[in-house]
Amino acid sequence: MLDMIEPSMMVMLGLIAFSAGFIDAVAGGGGMLTVPALLSLGLPPHIALGTNKLAATFASSTAAWTYYRKQLFSPLFWRASFIATFIGAILGTLVVNIISTSWLEKGLPLVILAIAVYTIWHPHPKGDSSKLPEPSKALMKKQWFQGGSLGFYDGLVGPGTGAFWTVSSMAMYQLDILRASGLAKAMNFTSNITSLITFAILGQINYALGLTMGACIMLGAFLGAHSAIRFGAKFIRPVFITVVVILAGKLAWQAWF
Repeated sequence: MLDMIEPSMMVMLGLIAFSAGFIDAVAGGGGMLTVPALLSLGLPPHIALGTNKLAATFASSTAAWTYYRKQLFSPLFWRASFIATFIGAILGTLVVNIISTSWLEKGLPLVILAIAVYTIWHPHPKGDSSKLPEPSKALMKKQWFQGGSLGFYDGLVGPGTGAFWTVSSMAMYQLDILRASGLAKAMNFTSNITSLITFAILGQINYALGLTMGACIMLGAFLGAHSAIRFGAKFIRPVFITVVVILAGKLAWQAWF
């Protein structure tokens, strides 16, 4: 596959992957850049999603480790979220495998555009607590619902999962953006690695392309996580939205017209 791609296109893919890793670590949603980029190469949707999982795992693992080292994420506290995300991701990946390619080609651009519109107009909740919520049965139910549904979505489609984790965590638990981002990266890694293993078993990954983009994503994620911890996420949002709308619009035009 790499031999068929022009050098200029590989440079462009590397830059997109680096940007996706940076954006994903800062605000979530880097898959809204990498999935359209992979589809634009002419990859079948199932292979594009599987390859994206391989590349995305580099980003989520790097960002999650950075937040954990900065003590912005507590694995034991969120263990129910881990289990629910794991189960949801397996189910989502199995479901996407039985969906026809034609439906995916037409549906993915619409999903990506819808997420972009949501991100533009939906006001981000202002979580302001640096403390974890008190353990309770209600908290456990929230973790199972959030982890199961977002894990399923990440296994099924993927783009925007990190952003959904961040926004919903701020709204449900009143966490500040750094702790919500730390939780998002850890859960994103959980669903990514689970979905990646499932895609690998099904033989739907282009390893050469995924590893090449993954290296660029990992560098972007490292810089993005440190930037988010230092500056916050607001500065990246306008660029993020602009690129997503352009790429998703291009895919929608190709699929529908």
